[in-house]
Amino acid sequence: MLNPLLQAQNHSPSFFFTSPLNPIIYPITIPKPRYTRSQSCLSRRREATLRALQVRCEAANEEAARSAVQAATATKSPAKVKVVVTVQSTVGTGLEKETIAGYAHKASQHCDKVKYEGEFSVPSTFGEVGAVLVENEHHKEMYLHDIVLTTAGDDATSLTIDCRSWVHSKFDNPEKRVFFTSKSYLPSQTPPGLERLRKKELANMRGDGTGERKPFERIYDYDTYNDLGDPDKGQDMARPVLGDSKEFPYPRRCRTGRPRTKKDPLSEERSSSVYVPRDEAFSEVKGLTFSAKAFKSVLHAVVPSIETAIIDTKLGFPYFTAIDSLFNEGVKLPKQEGLSFFRTVIPRVIKAFEDSTDNVLLFEAPEMIDRDKFAWFRDEEFSRQTLAGLNPFSIQLVTEFPFVSKLDPEVYGPAKSAITAELIEREILGVMTVEEALKKRRLFVLDYHDLLLPYVHKVRGLEDTTLYASRTVFFLTSDETLMPIAIELTRPASPTKPQWQQVFGRSWDATGAWLWRLAKAHLSAMHPIYRLLHPHFRYTMEINAMARESLINAGGVIESCFSPGKYSAELSAAAYGKLWRFDMEALPADLIRRGMAVEDPTAEHGLRLTINDYPFANDGLLIWSSIKEWVRDYVNRYYPTAADVTADHELQAWWEDVRTKGHADKKDEPWWPTVASPSELTQVLTTIIWVTSGHHAAVNFGQYHFGGYFPNRPTVARKNMPVEDMGGTSHEDFARFLRKPEAALLECFPSQIQATKVMSVLDVLSTHSPDEEYLGQEPEPAWAADAVVNAAFERFNGRMREIEGIIDARNADPKLKNRCGAGIVPYELLRPSSKPGVTGMGVPNSISI
Repeated sequence: MLNPLLQAQNHSPSFFFTSPLNPIIYPITIPKPRYTRSQSCLSRRREATLRALQVRCEAANEEAARSAVQAATATKSPAKVKVVVTVQSTVGTGLEKETIAGYAHKASQHCDKVKYEGEFSVPSTFGEVGAVLVENEHHKEMYLHDIVLTTAGDDATSLTIDCRSWVHSKFDNPEKRVFFTSKSYLPSQTPPGLERLRKKELANMRGDGTGERKPFERIYDYDTYNDLGDPDKGQDMARPVLGDSKEFPYPRRCRTGRPRTKKDPLSEERSSSVYVPRDEAFSEVKGLTFSAKAFKSVLHAVVPSIETAIIDTKLGFPYFTAIDSLFNEGVKLPKQEGLSFFRTVIPRVIKAFEDSTDNVLLFEAPEMIDRDKFAWFRDEEFSRQTLAGLNPFSIQLVTEFPFVSKLDPEVYGPAKSAITAELIEREILGVMTVEEALKKRRLFVLDYHDLLLPYVHKVRGLEDTTLYASRTVFFLTSDETLMPIAIELTRPASPTKPQWQQVFGRSWDATGAWLWRLAKAHLSAMHPIYRLLHPHFRYTMEINAMARESLINAGGVIESCFSPGKYSAELSAAAYGKLWRFDMEALPADLIRRGMAVEDPTAEHGLRLTINDYPFANDGLLIWSSIKEWVRDYVNRYYPTAADVTADHELQAWWEDVRTKGHADKKDEPWWPTVASPSELTQVLTTIIWVTSGHHAAVNFGQYHFGGYFPNRPTVARKNMPVEDMGGTSHEDFARFLRKPEAALLECFPSQIQATKVMSVLDVLSTHSPDEEYLGQEPEPAWAADAVVNAAFERFNGRMREIEGIIDARNADPKLKNRCGAGIVPYELLRPSSKPGVTGMGVPNSISI
């Protein structure tokens, strides 16, 4: 669980700059036409030309492109540019000198790209260019793509400075922007002439915890999650602050500085636009930001339209064929201005009949159901998905039996589990005892008991939802597949009722078989390190801001469609407090902690898996090892010794920020790794890159495949088990269940409005945008500029292509039953590349959806 702000702080100004080769900065001018030159300098100057100061106003359509270009060229005032260069000095102190101002004027425009050019003269004794200072004299911001410096004459040379950043108007902020060349430097290696600029840029991007942030700013600062509720709209919309408390520990978000609410001085006012540092926002100039438009479209237009179309919020599905109609008939949406546009943005979801103007919410059948319509109903598929499904991170080896809760029995009831050795041995047909199964590492568990139990009564106090604390036990068969053998559901003690718990085993009689199905439904820039991490945090802060605005907020999609309801975010805080450890985010450490692997220096990747056919772990370790090799090569390029690591004050300050600010509620935990050697730095960076790439891909891009047909992964259970408290209304519920068990299961499932809202969101969240950047696909300009780093990246790129072939071969191997077989969806979530759309494969660099 990486804090989105930390993901931005990973490329904070500490790591933003590159510096020149030579130690002295000397000014040059990019003058206006008919510029004047200092006569005393004419004899020792040579001509240089700024060939392309390009403003790329890329947009999704022609109208947007025209608007963007108009915004960038709205005034007659030119863009004012200063160039900072360095000279090699044989004497002196290498101090920075004054700059000379010059101008670049619009030279040409092609579609959405505008080019500015200017000419200026420099002394012949100048060395390599180190940086460019840019001042935007327009009244609106401009997107600066790159700067190309070309010298004139027979020995002409060219230098491209990659910018790809928004430059604010000087009327918003008089501070000039600095762009450094592509060579990376540690702080101790910064030429003296650039030290002031490096420190100043760093200071400009650090917040001081005061003031409301403005859209054009690039300030990174921290705050708690105090903007999910809206208490001024009523007590029902109030939510606790997550973070900075023992009760609700939480990572930090990006500070916005909005005013506090009137009714709760700890909560921040909500707004339609949430601040993120300017370059972290989805870029309007990138015409293919499909994900941003689709996500916004679903949250702001499609979901409200569903709420209008389906008036009865409690209406369920009367029969299973009614669920199928979502994929072949759809839901007719009310005519609404703007939905026709959304058909072009999310054509998979919003369709129009050719003979009418009606908008229809029509879903494509998820691949799992397309291959085998009844797969969701089978125990084998339920078990397989714990290893090769949407959440392969929760299954763990049983090492102690019987199960005992760590919660206070005076509050929640008896701590001992109702799952007994006799029950397990009966379910596995006596092939071995529980003790033998433990020794042979054959028992596994999904254990949400202690996490959910404190929230059961809270959730049951909400309308039309219920919750149980659950444990599910699996047995590993001889063919390396899991067999579910027991599900335990628990309701804690209350002032009026004792604890209720019951274990449901697989059953062949009619009543027991349907109770088993019901039980299953209740499961729940200059710095080289900046440049290494930069592509892994693209758009992450923006997607976090959008989620806080419309997805995880009070009354948002998560609260209205998932069992915990208004306690959803609060429950995530409980999980963070109980479970999250940075050191355990590393894939090998996570597998070992869960008992799914043991260290073995003779095995591939140094681990031996407890379940050999564990698709996520097998493919994940390929990705993890490749990332680690690439990071090790990169780190060793800049940090040959441990002394180099510990002496880097920017690096150490960044890691201190991660621990003490980004995760302030856990800052004193003893498990935080130190960053005192190249190997320790490699492990930390590999963990961060793994979480933003492989970990996220494994849990995100299969959401529609596995959750699009909601009976496979229902997000909410609306009815209690009919066998709970067999008296009063529960007796009536049980009698109704005996008459028609299918109806009882359908009543337990999400309502029509809940299902369609979640399906719409899952479809978009599972979608790769056309401009997706995949792991190991393209090098950053700074990497390509260094021969050693570029060679290491080429090896990484080749390894990603090799992994695709390995995964394809595994999915075709009939011996691997958890990923190959009749009607089984092949495990491709960690296949590195993908085409656009909902593909169930592809590992992007960053969490951008």
